[in-house]
This record gives sequence, structure tokens and C-alpha cells, in this order.
Amino acid sequence: MKVIPFQIPKTGKDAIRVQVEQINHLYNHLHQHPEIQLTLVVASEGTLVAGDYIGRFQTDDIYVIGSNQPHVFRNDPIYFKGRKKASTITVFFDETTLGTGFWASPELVNFLPFFQMSQGGFQVTGNKAATIRELLLEIANKEGIEKILVFVKLLQSLAGKKDLKPLSAITSQRAINAVDGSRLNLVLEFSFKESHRAIPLEEVAAKANMTMTAFCKYFKTRTGKTYSAFLNGIRVNNACKALLESDEPIANIGYQTGFNNLSNFNRIFKSITGTTPKAYRSIN
Repeated sequence: MKVIPFQIPKTGKDAIRVQVEQINHLYNHLHQHPEIQLTLVVASEGTLVAGDYIGRFQTDDIYVIGSNQPHVFRNDPIYFKGRKKASTITVFFDETTLGTGFWASPELVNFLPFFQMSQGGFQVTGNKAATIRELLLEIANKEGIEKILVFVKLLQSLAGKKDLKPLSAITSQRAINAVDGSRLNLVLEFSFKESHRAIPLEEVAAKANMTMTAFCKYFKTRTGKTYSAFLNGIRVNNACKALLESDEPIANIGYQTGFNNLSNFNRIFKSITGTTPKAYRSIN
């Protein structure tokens, strides 16, 4: 199993790394890399885990993943059954892209704070999302100097805090070694598959080959969340999808996604989304 840390492939000939993917499903293991990642979801749906953030991603969403921020775009189960294809366009860059002299130029002074701002990741929204979506579609088909010119336009559009919605409260990312990566991926894989049922802490701790007490401390230290909060995040994301795609009674959806009663489902759903399941279904 491939685990974090992760190396972005370098062709040796491109100063700006643009990755266009049209595959069965996105890379489904938690990983991190030193480059900032700017991703347009061309066609795909699932759950994004980024630092302590858990949320739904869907077609046309745009995300900035910070340097060394542990993350995974986990597609919905239908993608693993070969019934849908996932498509994304991603630009990877850091303070060495185009050379250190490029970033030291006076014209880029206003952009430099973005490197620090991006540590927790963002979802790009509003007018900025529309602009960046067009530029990412454009850069995917450019070469040479034309690619560099579009990249500069991307930087110009990303500058400033407007229309950048923070993802994770964790802005200082610790490096996670291969052992930790393997253990966390086992826990994530298990949690995504079994979130529909009650999961005793003893059971998930055993998956990590740890005692319950050691696992709770370990998981909180590396993800910024308790395991219970993490699991509820997965369940609420699954519930959001079900609420929009089916006419099932809300109580049924709560039970199917792992909540043991309706009041508990309503309370946790509202604490994460800011609204009730009923209101969420009616406004989306």
C-alpha cells in the first residue's frame, strides 16, 4: 500500500507541473507532499479529508491543499465499481517553481502571504472560483511560454483572502512517516467501509494494533480530531449525499448512515453542517 509521504512525478522538462487525470477513481490513500496543490474537480464526487476537515466534494469544486497537508479525495463507492469515471486538473507549485528569483521579484510581493495562508487549505468559491476554473481548463492545454503566462494569471487570481473558504483549523502540518501513514490509511479504509454501523473504539484500535487509550491519543495528535468526531464527519457526508439523491425518510437515512436514533442524527448533523437534515434537503 502506498502511504504518505508522496512524491509528485516530475517530467524533468516542465517548469510547471500540471496533472490531468481521467481515471476510475482518485488516489484513495491519505498522503502529503511539500507542493501546494490546486485542484479542479472536473467530474467526481466523494469525501475530502484535509487536515482536520471532512466534507463533500463534487463536480466543479476547486480546492487548494497546503504544503504537507495530509489529505485524500475519497471517491464514493460507485467509482470503485467502475460505474463512473473521475476527472481532475491539478497544478502543483511551491517557492521553487520557476526559480527562487521569480518569487523574489517585486511584482509578487502581494502573493507571498498566500504560501502561509494556504497551510490549512481552502475551497475556492464565488467569482474567484469561476475565474480559476477557466484558467485551469486553459492551462491543461498549454505548453511552453503559454503555460507560464496562464500560471501567472492563476497566481494573480489566487492572491487575497476573498472567496477563499478555509478548510482545516490545523495550519502547522507535521510530517507523517511511512509507518504512521500505513496505520492511518488502514484506519481510514476501515472507517469509510464500516461507518454505517456502530464501531467500538476497541475494534478500530485493534485495526491500528494499539490499545484503546494509545489509539485515542495517537489519532487526535495526528488528525486534530477525536476518532468519534472523524467518524461522525464521514457519516454526515454520507447522509448529505443520501438526502439529496433519495426520497427516503430522514430517520431511515440517519439509521443507514450509522446514527442510532433520530435526535442524535439531527444534533450531530446540525453541529457539522449548521443546519438540520430536513432544512439541508429543502435548500439543496
